[in-house]
Amino acid sequence: MAPSPPPPPGPPACANCVTTKQPAAGGAPPAQTSSSMVRSSDGKMRIDTPNTTIITNPSAQQAILLDHVTKQAQIVPLQPKPPLPGAPQAPGAPPAPGAPQMPPVAVQDLGKGMIEGHPVDGMRYVVQPPAPPQAPQAPGAPKAPPLPPPPPMVSEVWTSTQLKMPVLTKVTTPAGVQTTYCKPAPMAEPDPSLFQVPPGYKVLPPKAP
Repeated sequence: MAPSPPPPPGPPACANCVTTKQPAAGGAPPAQTSSSMVRSSDGKMRIDTPNTTIITNPSAQQAILLDHVTKQAQIVPLQPKPPLPGAPQAPGAPPAPGAPQMPPVAVQDLGKGMIEGHPVDGMRYVVQPPAPPQAPQAPGAPKAPPLPPPPPMVSEVWTSTQLKMPVLTKVTTPAGVQTTYCKPAPMAEPDPSLFQVPPGYKVLPPKAP
């Protein structure tokens, strides 16, 4: 019996978003940028900012990057996502040669909530970067205490339970806090042309690895 296809990501939806970047203390003043999102029922996603667009097509495993200033398009393959921490692995399967070690990620279910009238599910992801290497010690010098681990990166994502679109995303790093508020709404199935290279754009050749 053939495996059943994965469920669709959600109904067609769109959202207008505002991102605020709050640098760490002593940094530059806060900056705001706007963006918009459109998603089709088969999982294609389009994210527009004033000068660029990112279009992702999971079924084709590719993304299209549009530069609206130069009228150029770049098509790049989507990288497979690394397995989530704690996901079962094949017994005895060795790691891929040269594969980078992923920093540990702690995942916390924040439960359900309500943001601006949208029922939402919350998740928190805490990524702990590796500790910095110790500096070499001079012969005969007392052993220096180990360096403290760097602060973790914390991402908090609240997703609409009905539209499967992000409503609030907050990312905290040593450089500051980036907060994105979105107002998702249902929509009719978007025109397929929204997920294609527009007429008149030059498609750049793929970059050499």
